[in-house]
Amino acid sequence: MLVGLFGDAGMIWLPLLSAGPALAATTNGPRGVLCVGLLAAVVGATLGARVGAPGREVAAVLAALVAVTLASGLASALRGRRERVLADVRSVAEAAQHALLRPVPATVGPFEVAVRYSAAAAEARIGGDLYALVPTPYGVRLIVGDVRGKGLPAVGTAALVLGVFREAAYDEPDLLAVVDRIERSLARNLGTDDFVTAVVAGYPRSGELEMVNCGHAPPLLVGDSRSVVAVEPTQPAPPLGLRALTDQTPSLQVLPFADGDQLLLYTDGVIEARDRDREFYPLVEGLARHLCDDPARTVGAIHDELLAHVGGRLHDDAALLLIRKPAVVTPSVPQPTSPEPATRPTERSV
Repeated sequence: MLVGLFGDAGMIWLPLLSAGPALAATTNGPRGVLCVGLLAAVVGATLGARVGAPGREVAAVLAALVAVTLASGLASALRGRRERVLADVRSVAEAAQHALLRPVPATVGPFEVAVRYSAAAAEARIGGDLYALVPTPYGVRLIVGDVRGKGLPAVGTAALVLGVFREAAYDEPDLLAVVDRIERSLARNLGTDDFVTAVVAGYPRSGELEMVNCGHAPPLLVGDSRSVVAVEPTQPAPPLGLRALTDQTPSLQVLPFADGDQLLLYTDGVIEARDRDREFYPLVEGLARHLCDDPARTVGAIHDELLAHVGGRLHDDAALLLIRKPAVVTPSVPQPTSPEPATRPTERSV
């Protein structure tokens, strides 16, 4: 505009005034676009009068400017409507996230807990990975799993597994019975090629941790020596939903879990994350490197290192759940001391 007003080539720059309302439509509403278009029309008429351009040419340029302004205003209105629809969809997604992957408190029963979850889908909050940790009459029980596939079908399967787990965890005193109920539900609802790998664990009594591994990556156990040990299943078992295709059944493992011990459960998206050199993320070394007595700090450091390893964006859903059994500090109660016997006044002879 300034070039046209103060230069000698006003009519050359006049058609470019239509770029103003077109650009305004990307960030402003219809009212802002109309204001920019009105300003451009005033500048165009001023330029035409200043250079003495024929009225027909000025009218043609101004007509084109009006058409661009109206079209840009309509585009701006449609963009605003799409943004409002997207905001509504995101609010529904937020509600679905809290219903499916409920926030896990920092303390559940005797455990300190930390969770980190990243969905591979852009702008998504939930995906095919699942986790839950609930206190029950039979102790704290938890599940970490990975649904085959991605997108909305995987989310639906994850919701099914979590719903059955939360119900069965309260009803079934035996952890294997919890796994059997999930298996029966998936057998009725999944296709022949669908399955879910999962680790189901429970803490029925002090010092013992029960675990059932159904084709999932082995959890990492940290004991008194601070060394990281992968808990391999004693008997291989198929993923949930595929038991009918094999004669293998899950087995129950009982592990010692004393004060100060920690257990990290995770999904394949963590250990299968690759860097530019196609190297997998070394989770065992990462856990040993960032291990501390604060689960949230440990999981946060591993998650940040994982994102740095892949260059900022994961290509698969990834979940980390770390539990720690803190030592119970028994307050010392001072022992009551027996009062000293009162001293009698000595008799004096007169």
